[in-house]
Amino acid sequence: MIQDINIAGRLVGPNHKPFIIAEMSGNHNHSLERALAIVDAAADAGADAIKLQTYTADTMTLPGAFTIEDENSLWKGRELYDLYKEAYTPWEWHKPIFERAKERGMIAFSSPFDESAVDFLEELGAPVHKIASFENTDHPLLRKVAATGKPVIMSTGAATLTELDEAVRVLREAGCEQFILLKCTSTYPSTPENSNLATIPHMRELFGVQVGLSDHTMGVGAAVAAVALGATVIEKHFTLLRADGGVDSAFSLEPQELHALVVESERAWQALGHVQYGVQRAEEKSRMFKRSVYAAKDITAGEALTKDNIRVIRPGLGLAPKHYEEILGKPAAKAIKAGTPLSWDMV
Repeated sequence: MIQDINIAGRLVGPNHKPFIIAEMSGNHNHSLERALAIVDAAADAGADAIKLQTYTADTMTLPGAFTIEDENSLWKGRELYDLYKEAYTPWEWHKPIFERAKERGMIAFSSPFDESAVDFLEELGAPVHKIASFENTDHPLLRKVAATGKPVIMSTGAATLTELDEAVRVLREAGCEQFILLKCTSTYPSTPENSNLATIPHMRELFGVQVGLSDHTMGVGAAVAAVALGATVIEKHFTLLRADGGVDSAFSLEPQELHALVVESERAWQALGHVQYGVQRAEEKSRMFKRSVYAAKDITAGEALTKDNIRVIRPGLGLAPKHYEEILGKPAAKAIKAGTPLSWDMV
C-alpha cells in the first residue's frame, strides 16, 4: 500500500487532494520584489508550495563549456553558463521568499544542485528536497539529501530505467523511504505527445512509491489527466505574466491558469472515487426518468394489448421495457385509461 508522506504538516498521498507546486525557477527576472509577488500570486491561486532552484552559475558549469545548438530549444545560441547566471536565484533571497511563503500559508522548498546547496537549505529549515531531472544520476547528491532525513521529490526526466532503478536504490540504501517520483519529460516546452502519462501507474507499481508529474506542457490538460492516472503531486512552472519574459516564461502558467489547475486537479481527484456499479443514493430520484410501459389509448377489459395501445415512454412508473414484448397480445385484466402506467395486475 502506498503510504502518505507528511510535508510540513500537509499529507500527500492518494487519499488527499493533489499537492500543487508552483515552480518559480528564474521567472523572478532578477527582482526580489517580483519573486515575492510570485509567491503571493501562487498563494492566491491556491498552490500548496512554491519551489526555488538553489545554485550559482559556478556550481553548475564553467564559462565556455557549452553553447546550446538545439534548433528546438528556447535557448538556442545561449551559452549554458550565461543562462544559469541569468536564471539563478540569489541565495540571500531564499530566506525572505521562504518567510513570505510561510506568511501566506504555503510550503517553500528548493532543488539543490550541489552539496553546499543542501547544507544551505537545511539551515533555512526546508521541509523537503527536490532532485531535478538532470541531477537524478548524481548519486553523491542523492546520498546527501537522503542523509537529511527529509522527504525527497525526484524528477525522472532524461533517465533510463536502469538509471532510475539505481537512483531509487541509492535513496533507499541511504535511509530515505519518504520519497516521491515525478514523471517528467525534459524538453522545454514538452508536448502532450511526448508526455506519456500512462507511465505514471506503471512507475508507481514498479517502485512502490507515490508518483506525480513535473509538467512542461502548455496549459493544464496534461496535469489534470495525470491526476486521473493517480498522480499525487503536480509541479508546474509559474510566472506573473508570460509576456514579461524570463528564461522559463514561455512554458509557465499565469495566475488564472494556476488557479484553474488547482480547481480542476482537485475535481479530477474527487471524481476518481472507487469502483462502483448499481444505483447510487444520489441517483435514486433519477430512476423515475427511465422508460416503462404505459397505456397509449383507453383499453377496455379483455382487449388485447397491442403496439397501437401500449407504448414504452418516460417516466419509469410502470412495467420495465423488458416486459413489453412479453405482454403484447395478452388481454387487459381491467379497463385501463390512456396515460396509465401498466402493472402486472392489469394484464
